[in-house]
Amino acid sequence: MPKYLLMIFQEEVATREEAGETVSGDYQAFMQRRAGSLVNGAALEPPESATSVRRDGSGGFSVTDGPFAESKETLGGFYLIEAADLDEALEIAKEVPAGSGVEVRPVRVAS
Repeated sequence: MPKYLLMIFQEEVATREEAGETVSGDYQAFMQRRAGSLVNGAALEPPESATSVRRDGSGGFSVTDGPFAESKETLGGFYLIEAADLDEALEIAKEVPAGSGVEVRPVRVAS
């Protein structure tokens, strides 16, 4: 069955604890409802804990503190799901209690 990555975007919140308190019950209910489709998932630490690695154009790398892109909305977590097709993956994504939205991408199968 095809796999899809659901990337959960949210506006930054004051503290991680605050975010957990506001969505924990909703996310638990979602995970119970969709347990048969969920392969894996996790919440991410706040954006300020990120470290970005970029190629610098001369064969080297640049390592900087902070997320890859500065944005009002940040990647807060993800789910890896199995779904029959994109339509089913989108229906599952609509149930994720995400603050800003969910980006859905098919996972490429290595051959």
